[in-house]
Formats: sequence, structure tokens, C-alpha cells
Amino acid sequence: MDAYDVAIVGGGPVGLAAAIEARLAGLSVVVIEQRDGTIDKACGEGLMPGALPILARLGVDPLGMPITGITYIQGGRRVTHRFAGSSGRGVRRTTLHTALADRAAELGASRITAKVESIEQTDEVASLRAVDGHEVLANYVLACDGLHSTVAALVGLARPAPRRGRRYGVRQHYAMRPWGDTVEVYYAPTAELYVTPITENEVGIAVLGPRNTDFDAVIAQVPRVSTRLAGQQVLGTRRGAGPFRQRTSARVAGRVLLVGDASGYVDAITGEGLRLGFAQAAEAVRCIVADRPRDYERAWRRVTRDFRVTTSVLVFFATSPLRRLIVPVAAALPGRFGAVVDGLAR
Repeated sequence: MDAYDVAIVGGGPVGLAAAIEARLAGLSVVVIEQRDGTIDKACGEGLMPGALPILARLGVDPLGMPITGITYIQGGRRVTHRFAGSSGRGVRRTTLHTALADRAAELGASRITAKVESIEQTDEVASLRAVDGHEVLANYVLACDGLHSTVAALVGLARPAPRRGRRYGVRQHYAMRPWGDTVEVYYAPTAELYVTPITENEVGIAVLGPRNTDFDAVIAQVPRVSTRLAGQQVLGTRRGAGPFRQRTSARVAGRVLLVGDASGYVDAITGEGLRLGFAQAAEAVRCIVADRPRDYERAWRRVTRDFRVTTSVLVFFATSPLRRLIVPVAAALPGRFGAVVDGLAR
């Protein structure tokens, strides 16, 4: 049976960032991920300015396109806020995953390709068993296994997701030169459409909306986007994700800490998932090094507070008849809109 200081369940970007944090702190680490190779995911692929310094501290600098701000567009109205200070970056999810995986391997993090099926804990250690019979002992476990976390369910922290207002995302790439340097958010009648510059010759399009939202129908509702995409080459596979709203009763159960989407999530409407996940990973490792896991609950609430409040308000408006007021209000109050964008981005 292998033994480590930290076992990280989930080898996506947040799990790999947690592995890097732990290795930089001098801890032995194993990442347990059921999928092999580079992992893709449906997402907007925009790294906000606050995420880039965290990645730089970890020794990761993925290639991508500068993002200078956020633009909201609805009908004939639009409002743009340029980030105060440094820019964000549009980064292909597979590019980000590869950069993080390479860095984690360089620092000596181990990896097991397996699906965890059980976790048992004592006051001093946690024991994880995989479907293939593999067993791992660890002083601590970080659950970084996403929206529908197996670990959160195994340790009794998962709560039923609300049935009302469930929202989903779909993403597709197109081979074309980006036409702007901001993330453009179009408010269609029932969904939001995100345009993100990814490389010099690639654009990512993501749609957020209710279950069974028709990706192509939403694009057709936004002539500014559908006209540009007409005749352009589609790249890769169209991917979906959701429902986004997930809840947990707490973030700590003994020696298990929930990190990233596994800890509970509101919605992808602000594009802050990765920045928050990276920040949570740093806090979780700090608490482990101090051997004070219960401190993580307070740290988690602190680093996610603004996101949870702002995102909940935006989702309320976006899923109600008031969604038609979002862009007009942002345009009428550009200072307030800019403060919200910068607050979340940092």
C-alpha cells in the first residue's frame, strides 16, 4: 500500500494546482484521476487577471491570447470595462492542463489512473480504495473531482442540487482570427453567449442556459456572432457541462478537504471558477501544512464570499424576467459595473 502526505482526487487544473502547491510546500503527493491523458472540459477558457499571478507563483505560464476586459452586449446596447492593471488570458483548456501536468510531474507528484470508490478515516490517516483494488494511505485528502464530486458524496458532505434554475454550458471552438480582445458576453433571450479569444487563429464560443438549450439556436439569435461564424471551420468536439449549481453542507470532513467545484458551486456566469479553485487549493495546502484542517472552512468562506454573492445575484436576474435589464443597468452605471468586474477578476 502506497503512503503519501496528501492524496488528491481529481487531476483537472485545480487538482494539479493543488499538487503543485503541496510539492512546493515539501509534501509527498499522489494525484488519483480516472481519466488518462490530457483532460478537456466545457468552459469559457478565460483566465481572469487574478488567476495569472497564482499560476506564475506555481511556475506555470500557459500560452494564450491577452484578454483586456469584459463586454456585455444585448440588442443594440453594449458596455465594456477594461481591467484595471494587468490583463487576463484566453487559454485553451487542454493547453492549461498540459502545462499544469508537466509542472506537477517536474516537481515529483505521483499519479494513479483509477476511480476512487471508498474512503475510510481515523484520527491520523485516510485510506482510499480504487475500483481496481489499488489502495492509498494519506495524511490528508483533497477532493478536486469537480461538480459531481464522488469524494464529497463518500464523506457525506454532498447535498442535493436544487431542481429550479438548473443551468448548463456548451462549448465549441472555431478556426478563425479573434475579432476583439475582451470576453464578449451576449444576452440572448434565454441564454448567455460567451466569445473568448484563445489563440491568434482560434475562438471559443460557450453558451450558458437552461437544460436542453440549443447551441445553434442561441448563436442564430445573435447576428453579430452568427454572421462572423458563418462558413468558419469547426474545431474539435462540442462539449457540455452542468448542472452548475451544486451544494455541500461543509468543506471539511475529518482529514478530507473539498476544493474547487467539488466544494460547491453557483454558476459559470462570471468565469471565476479556475481563479477560485486555485485560491482554494493554496488555502487548503496551507491548512494541511499547519495541521489545522478545520481552519480551511473559514478560509474557503473568505476567498469565495464575493463570488458567491455576486454570482447568485447575476443568476437571479439572468433566470428571471429582469434579465433584459442587466445590460441597460450596466451601461447606465459603468462605474458600478467596472467595480464588480474588477472585484471578481482580482
